[in-house]
Amino acid sequence: MHKLDSRLPALHGTGVALVTPFSPTDFAVDYPALRRLLDFVIDGGVEYIVINGTTAESPTTTAAEKAEILRVAKEHVAGRVPLVYGIGGNDTAAVERTIQATDLDGIAAILSASPYYNKPTQRGIVAHYQRLADAAPVPVILYNVPGRTASNITAETTLTLAQHPNIIGIKEASGNVEQCLQIAAGKPEGFLLISGDDMLTTPLISFGGVGIISVLANAFPRRFSDMTRHALAGDYAAASQLLFGLLPLNPLMYEEANPVGVKAALELLGVIPGAVRLPLMEASEGLTARIKALL
Repeated sequence: MHKLDSRLPALHGTGVALVTPFSPTDFAVDYPALRRLLDFVIDGGVEYIVINGTTAESPTTTAAEKAEILRVAKEHVAGRVPLVYGIGGNDTAAVERTIQATDLDGIAAILSASPYYNKPTQRGIVAHYQRLADAAPVPVILYNVPGRTASNITAETTLTLAQHPNIIGIKEASGNVEQCLQIAAGKPEGFLLISGDDMLTTPLISFGGVGIISVLANAFPRRFSDMTRHALAGDYAAASQLLFGLLPLNPLMYEEANPVGVKAALELLGVIPGAVRLPLMEASEGLTARIKALL
């Protein structure tokens, strides 16, 4: 078995798309639980943490809450792992203003989802990201998740944007392996191809990916970080065995929408409450029972 390298390059390996804990009584942000979760994933070996991504229920947290979550995370993590911060939206000028108004000191990169709902052309997507990258004081990582945005960032568009000096990678959650292959084949050296689909982590690493920004790693940081390091070391058999163990759980994470399932798992593990904000609903009794059986 290959020796696992604990000194991976920056933003290689397992990044966790951190959930935002809420109080089950008043649905306020639960900052003690946030600190517990940060320690839980860091102690589990993840290489970096994404704060305020879409898994963090960012559409339902206020600007003031986002700023406080970021402040608490930076203070509590205290440089133990890099932090990536999610800033996205479908109004380019508004996203640009948010970037300029956010304290990004100590942040390794911004993760920015492609504009949702208004379904821009590829030319519009290029112009959107180029404007954000020009405005950002830290590097930008593209985020392609067509199942949520209703539009795809094509491989050609990704490779065009990869030429921008402040765009350093893409979180690819299209589920289109051929598209990911095209990116891997044509990308500049050093451009980060990051899986956005937990179950495709090992395959993407096998042809040039550098890791994952994961949902499951919230609840299973040790298993996921070990799996990703095995894959990066070329030990795909060991990585696959760890991945196979997560296969039954993965669909349950999304059955009632993300992050409902992974929050239920975290509550069952005693890490944070499972509360989510409307319009999401906490996991049903049936889903919780099936997750518990697998745990």
